[in-house]
Amino acid sequence: MVSLQGQFLIASPHLDDPHFLRAVVLMVQHDDEGAFGLMLNRQFERQLADVLTPEFGEEWNCEMPVYVGGPVPGPLIAIHNSEEYAEQSIIPGVFLSARREAMDALIQEPFCDLRVFHGYSGWGAGQLEDELEAGGWLVASASAEDIFSDVDELWGRIASRINLDILTDSTNLKHVPDDPTWN
Repeated sequence: MVSLQGQFLIASPHLDDPHFLRAVVLMVQHDDEGAFGLMLNRQFERQLADVLTPEFGEEWNCEMPVYVGGPVPGPLIAIHNSEEYAEQSIIPGVFLSARREAMDALIQEPFCDLRVFHGYSGWGAGQLEDELEAGGWLVASASAEDIFSDVDELWGRIASRINLDILTDSTNLKHVPDDPTWN
């Protein structure tokens, strides 16, 4: 088995699960026991202060958006670029934290790229591999730039990159422009 940790999964039209329609999932962990990822492009309807106050039992004043990491309920999870507060490295320059102390510090950090997620995407042993084999997911390399970019355009940008890779590989072309009218 090849681990997909640090890769993007984007939902293909063959995936029947409505939770993942046009989803971009950052794979945090993937091994023989299963897989765990965070959906990057689904914003939760509440702000971070609304979620943190009941979670930590104290008043918060933070208008940062919260993202739906996936359909599985779970603790608040942060991905960020601050190695100082890292509990796990996902790719170079992108880290995961879920401890309260780390969340407190990250929210206060003015120059930190930070996304907070409520819930996660999870697969049991072999489940993701079955979905990949059925054509439910397409895989693309992830970068910190993409992870912390505008989420509204993320699915389209990653899907276009995958389409260009497929076209370039299948036709042995050295360069394919983003817009075919440039030819």
